[in-house]
This record gives sequence, structure tokens and C-alpha cells, in this order.
Amino acid sequence: MTSKALVLPGGSYRRHAPHEAEPVASWLRSLGIDADILRYPVGMPHPAAHDAIGARIAQLRAAGADRVLLVGFSAGGHAAGLAALRPAGSTGRVDGLVLGYPVVSLEKHSHQGSSEVLLGDADTAERRIALSLESLVTADAPPSFLFHSFDDEKVPVEHSLLLSSALHRARIPHELHLYPLGGHGCGLGGDLVPWTHACAAWLAREGWLPDGSPPA
Repeated sequence: MTSKALVLPGGSYRRHAPHEAEPVASWLRSLGIDADILRYPVGMPHPAAHDAIGARIAQLRAAGADRVLLVGFSAGGHAAGLAALRPAGSTGRVDGLVLGYPVVSLEKHSHQGSSEVLLGDADTAERRIALSLESLVTADAPPSFLFHSFDDEKVPVEHSLLLSSALHRARIPHELHLYPLGGHGCGLGGDLVPWTHACAAWLAREGWLPDGSPPA
């Protein structure tokens, strides 16, 4: 079985944060997961990023990828979640989702920077709901791993709580890891936010690691 991971760095849909790109891809590769960075379009309203991500997933499927994992942070977490929850047909299907301090809702606790870019001149209540991940969860959502810090002042922890609640209601297997400190944009986290250890264990349980067990 051929698996592929795509890393989507954050940056308010205006840029790509370097520390959420190659360092994360390198960590995934150290676990034995083939990983690339997906630098989706920024500074453009929806559906520019969504279409590009869907096209890349379709390319991977056409190239023989049996499973696709999306790993996204902040606005990249929203982009990854949107691609997973609103796939473009069977070729856009995602098999796993790892989201770090993701932008989830454009309706509640909205992240202004991401909302401004995504909505552009078409800021309506209907579009905000349509682009809010918590409103898109169905029984077809992929198994997911979420992490967030309580002291995140840019994207409040309520975003991950909203998504976790929606996944729970839909009975989607997922984990939510919350940390007291870490702020926003912690990347690989380090000792303060040891999410990579928990995530490696989750990836092993979900069958993403070649030998079936995370490194010690």
C-alpha cells in the first residue's frame, strides 16, 4: 500500500510559515512517511486554495497513492480540513487528517485574517457557514488528530473544540490534545507542546507507519 502525506503550513492565507513546512515534512519522513509540502495559493479568495489542493490530491491518486494524509497548521489546517471535508469526488478523498491549532470556524470565534482572504468581497453569513469546518463534518470524514493550546490568542482553542464536537457527533475516530501553554504557531512544539509524540503513536495505530510502531 502506497501512502503520501502533504504538509500545509499556516500564514493566514497570506503566506506560508517556513517553520510549519520543511521541518514538519522532515519529521514525517523520519517516521517513514513519504511527505511533501503543499504550498497552496495565498492572497486569493476561495476556492483558489481549495481547488489547488484537490488537484494535488487527485494527482497523487493518479500516481498510485492508496492513502493520503493531510497535515495542516493554522490557516493551513483550515485548508487541509476543507479539502478533507469537502473532497472533489473520489479522487479528492483523504484518509487521515492532522491539524495543529487550526482555523476551523468563519462563523464563531472567526480568525479575521483568514476570513478576509477567503471571503474577499463576498462576505455573507451563508458563505461563512459553508466554509466553517464544524458545519461540514459527515460520516465520511477521515480519522483525525487535533492539537491546540489554551493560551492561543490568535486562533482561540474553541476552534478545535468546535471541530472535535462535530467529529464526536458524527462518530468519527479522532484525538484532541490540549496543552496549557504554547501560544499560536508552535510548529513542532518541543517540550512545551509535545504533540509529535502523541501524533506518532496515533499514526502508528492508524497504520501510517511502515513498521507499525512509533520510534522510542
